[in-house]
Amino acid sequence: MRGTMKEKLTSRKFWVAITEFVTMLIIALGGTSEGAAQVTALIMAGAGVVAYIIGEGMADAAGVEKDWNE
Repeated sequence: MRGTMKEKLTSRKFWVAITEFVTMLIIALGGTSEGAAQVTALIMAGAGVVAYIIGEGMADAAGVEKDWNE
């Protein structure tokens, strides 16, 4: 498998694929398109939060390494 989990969780393509799968699953199981749209919005909002948290963690870790090595 290529890439780390961190790279996957910050990938827009990954989140779009997850969103598409869940949306189609909702529709296939008899859900409404409105419900699927709401779930899609929640997933993409969550993806933004995850990407932000990982990005901030990476920035903080880089800052700590820099301070430590000086």
